[in-house]
Amino acid sequence: MARLSEHVALAGSDAAASRLLAAGADHDVSEVRAELRAHTQGLNALRETQLEFRETQLTQGRELAGLRQEVHEGFAALVSGLAEVTTMLGKIEGEARGG
Repeated sequence: MARLSEHVALAGSDAAASRLLAAGADHDVSEVRAELRAHTQGLNALRETQLEFRETQLTQGRELAGLRQEVHEGFAALVSGLAEVTTMLGKIEGEARGG
């Protein structure tokens, strides 16, 4: 009977230790979940920032293409104007020589 009482006491002690370990494991799992949520929120914020940055880059790319076109058209107009000036100067020079 004493042996049985000893086993019952040991089983009770083991059960108490098991409950303590389970409570500790539950606490650890809660901490891991909280950290995982924090990491997920951080990654989501980073994703939003990257999407905003991408949209900014696309907008700036479109603006740059427009400016490039304006510069190209401006230089084309400049070349055309210079050609006209050269033609006029040629006429003026010809008139000055020949009369």
